[in-house]
Amino acid sequence: MAVPPLPVAERRPTKLTQFGDVRVDEYFWLRDRDDPAVLAYLEAENAFAAAALEPTATLRARVYDEIVARVEETDVTAPVRFGAWWYYQRTYEGKSYPVHCRRPATGEAYPEDLDAPGEQVVLDENDLAAGHEFCSVGVLELAPHHRLAAVGTDFEGNERHTVTFRSLDGSPAPAESITNVGDSVAWTRDGASLLYVTVDDAWRPNELWCHRLGTDPATDRLVHREDDERFRVSVARTRDDAAILVHLSSALTTEVRGADPDEPGDLEVLWPRRQGVECQLEHLTAPDGTGWWLAVTNDGGAVDFKLSAGREGASPSFRDVLAEVPGRRIMGVEAFVGHLVVAERRDGAPAVRLFALAHGEDPFGDDLDARGILVGADESPATTYLGANPEYATATVRIAQTSLVTPRGAYDVDLADGTRTLRKQQPVRGGYDASRYVSARLWVTARDGTEVPVSLVHRRDLLPEGGVPGDLPTTPMPLLLYGYGAYEISIDPMFASSRLPLLDRGVAFAVAHVRGGGELGRRWYEGGCLEHKQSSFDDFVDVAHALVDRGVADPDRLAAMGGSAGGLLIGASVNQAPHAFRAVVAEVPFVDVLSTILDPSLPLSVAEWEEWGDPLHDEAAYWRLKSYSPYDNVVATEPDGTPRRYPELLVLGSLNDTRVSFWEPAKWVAKLRAANPENPVVLKTDLGAGHAGPSGRYDAWRERALVYAWVLDRIGAGDPS
Repeated sequence: MAVPPLPVAERRPTKLTQFGDVRVDEYFWLRDRDDPAVLAYLEAENAFAAAALEPTATLRARVYDEIVARVEETDVTAPVRFGAWWYYQRTYEGKSYPVHCRRPATGEAYPEDLDAPGEQVVLDENDLAAGHEFCSVGVLELAPHHRLAAVGTDFEGNERHTVTFRSLDGSPAPAESITNVGDSVAWTRDGASLLYVTVDDAWRPNELWCHRLGTDPATDRLVHREDDERFRVSVARTRDDAAILVHLSSALTTEVRGADPDEPGDLEVLWPRRQGVECQLEHLTAPDGTGWWLAVTNDGGAVDFKLSAGREGASPSFRDVLAEVPGRRIMGVEAFVGHLVVAERRDGAPAVRLFALAHGEDPFGDDLDARGILVGADESPATTYLGANPEYATATVRIAQTSLVTPRGAYDVDLADGTRTLRKQQPVRGGYDASRYVSARLWVTARDGTEVPVSLVHRRDLLPEGGVPGDLPTTPMPLLLYGYGAYEISIDPMFASSRLPLLDRGVAFAVAHVRGGGELGRRWYEGGCLEHKQSSFDDFVDVAHALVDRGVADPDRLAAMGGSAGGLLIGASVNQAPHAFRAVVAEVPFVDVLSTILDPSLPLSVAEWEEWGDPLHDEAAYWRLKSYSPYDNVVATEPDGTPRRYPELLVLGSLNDTRVSFWEPAKWVAKLRAANPENPVVLKTDLGAGHAGPSGRYDAWRERALVYAWVLDRIGAGDPS
């Protein structure tokens, strides 16, 4: 394929002034998707990308085949009990989307034979997707009586769903549909009404409505409108059916209101809004029938959060039942009959603890922490997290466990003693043998002395004879370094069969758990946000240098990858250390940081001020964001006057992305090219998808194969060895 001319975006200078600082943005016009020149530019870039990536087509096809060959394409998940039914999902070879199924429960026995008669299809997403380039089911909520399901579909990738109703018992389903719904809905306890949250022009979930089945949605009742642009609205019915809870949340502050589960009228404030105080509220019906509110909160300066409980009443008075322990971040609590299950982070890994409740007036006692049972794991570090647990009256809880080398296992855990029963291990075809690979936790000392954790996985035979996980390889390895580092999101070690084409070719994969994530608790997050954001970028660059200096990574075969806020991490890191990486992948990268956060009309910008700072009103925040915004810090020359040469870059964007607008990667690539036409940059924009990329699994695997083939080609690891 002949390579078309290098796309050159037209320069249309726009002056942007704030706090007396004038920036001239030559590609500001690319924000206007109604300008025909914008789509023409994206299409030109896509044509160039297709030609530029053509040399990797054969390798891409091999990698795709290898990814698919590892997947049990026709498979079924472990069933979960909910009411009188067992619910599960099936996938079928050749079909891109799951099929949601159920079968009647007969007694308490776990259904071992899912091919026995009695299965009912709840929803076949493949039927919904027919005729659509993109299909995402963002809402699938069963009514309490299990005779109806609310189904929310998005065919654009813009995360605005249309909710319809599906009958599960053969009776006519309500014919109405509700538009502009986010992903938060809740049924009333009688199943006669649906509460749902709509999004505003900035894609902020801001209004809670109540729809009575069988009526015109135009007559739906507005329950709450949130006018503070920092806050988002979510709604849920508690597991014990005692209340409907409405969480009003910003990045740093929470208010919680409650409503009657049958007739949700005026909302009652259960947890008042106080700046900087966060709360996740849950309801517990204790063994003696008393109602309690459970709050996972940082109230009172509990940086890593605590669990408080207050007896249900007009003004609940809360007391601590699990105190804060620095370094043990309490993430959430789930209540069941006679038990609490707490999700937490300890030693840099997610974990689950079980607590039996006492009978009598005080179900918690004075020694709840001491009574906790930590769910065990077969290896360390391991990732343990809660699965779907819709049933309140249960003797077991579903969890999942995995690591970088161990496929995900679904376990039922006995609430009484923590005993695990494996219900389903993720199948990996092609004779996968976990013993052929090793994973390790490394620590890197950052420039300010902070110890940064790194998760590493590679083939075992790359170690010297007798070597153990964590030892240096015989020779430095080609390596792909991944990072994120924002919103207190943790990138925990998890198995991915799609990663095997890298590992089998001798490429190591590592995750730099930089500050700004939540791996080591809330303090780790606070050390990489707002005025400390630079620490995230320094950590990533320091990890890259350390892996090379220690002999883990080959400096000429080191690649980096990140997406969304991880794309910011990548963009800032290559500005800071352009020669550290051979190749870089930036997926839907948040790179036009300053201009985006300055514009309150853009999706989510105001809500982001508590994460990044408010450059519209705070001059210090303005200069801070400008100092690291990847787009604003592209330079043409090095300090010595020689041309700046960036690493080879593969940049992916999506036209319908509501989180990172398509123009951010487009502007960045245009500016990189203008700075130096020799900068090897490829931009590929999906013109029919949103932030998460392609919706079907086969298309997603093709996209992953495209990325991995490009990386393998650039670092010289195209064939398995």
